[in-house]
Amino acid sequence: MSDDRETAPTRLLTLDAMRGFAVMGILAMNIVAFAMPEMAYVSPKAYGGETSSDIAAWAIGFLLFDGKMRGLFSILFGASMLLIIDRAESGGQDPSTVHYRRMAWLAVFGLCHYFFIWWGDILFLYAAVGCIAFGFRHWDARRLIKWAIGLFTLGTVLTSLFFGAQLAVASAADNPVSPMAEAGRDVRDEYAKIDGEVTEELALYRGPYLPILNSRLDTAINPFIGVLMTIWETLPLMMLGMALFRNGFLTGAWTAADYRRTARRWLLPGVLLTLPVGWLQWRSGFDYIVGVNAFMGWAGPGRLMMTIAYAALLILLIQRLGASVGIARVAATGRAAFSNYLGTSIVMTTIFYGYGLGFFGDVGRWTLYLWSIAMWALMLLWSKPWLDRYRYGPLEWLWRSLARGQFQPMRKNSLGQ
Repeated sequence: MSDDRETAPTRLLTLDAMRGFAVMGILAMNIVAFAMPEMAYVSPKAYGGETSSDIAAWAIGFLLFDGKMRGLFSILFGASMLLIIDRAESGGQDPSTVHYRRMAWLAVFGLCHYFFIWWGDILFLYAAVGCIAFGFRHWDARRLIKWAIGLFTLGTVLTSLFFGAQLAVASAADNPVSPMAEAGRDVRDEYAKIDGEVTEELALYRGPYLPILNSRLDTAINPFIGVLMTIWETLPLMMLGMALFRNGFLTGAWTAADYRRTARRWLLPGVLLTLPVGWLQWRSGFDYIVGVNAFMGWAGPGRLMMTIAYAALLILLIQRLGASVGIARVAATGRAAFSNYLGTSIVMTTIFYGYGLGFFGDVGRWTLYLWSIAMWALMLLWSKPWLDRYRYGPLEWLWRSLARGQFQPMRKNSLGQ
């Protein structure tokens, strides 16, 4: 991979623009979790699945976005982490000190996000898993890819076995002669409690702030449980990001033919694996146990394939459009991804929760996409003018200053540096 001045800006633009697309794409799915009870993200039976258009909106989200944008964001996090480690080493700094200070403060941001703003935080997860991924920083790309695929496969198998066992036991509930009938009824009863939890969430999030905060404080263990439940997906994705940074894929160093070949190789198989998983959920009447199996296990392989294909397609798009006005704004959105991610949580909870405009549970799935588009426009509008004037996004500056133990220069000089 060349380091000449001609190609370096293009590669930086590629990473930033992909991160911008990813942070906007995450909102396309997170919007449901902002506006509806938690289980509605997994199953439209829980909430927001009353009409055919609701089901169609769920199906489009499940097929095209669910897990793919989060996967792309995780891959890019791994790449950016490795980029910062490499820069620290080349600058004579201790990479472990640089890295772990960044992860420690990211964990603090993540916990604050979870407790005080929104339950769907991923920052604490990234901080915890990022500490583990640091140990693989010197691996070559081929080894990283092999281990990432192996760990992802192992995680998919283990998760599918765990939740699949629940499904198998539950299927015996209606068979009076089965020795597992009583256990099956117990499993069914546990999942039946979701309907009551949905009602409780509607009341909670349509109300004032303090009860919401108290509820989060009562579930303080959840961020740590989340790490244990999703590490088998997040760690391999970060490792893939490190590998794809090492081999030049994410920096735009491959040929257009290589990216097209990658997209063709993985997109169609990913779609073909994802479609039957969606069909099984619809066929079951969006049974909660089936939905959890699909979300946690069955959709994993197709999700990973489509994520890689999306990455290739986005790089082709960025290379074709170059430093156009549109891509420049997307890239700025990516440079300020931390601020945009947390800012989105603040804006959306203010819109939907009871202490704000109070639209929680009152907006259909199709209409939610309009809210996403409006937020995308806001990201694109503010990010570039801000970064034309300042070196970092506001929260990027705060994170950098805390990690380095001193305030960093914020305003650019007359040369734009």
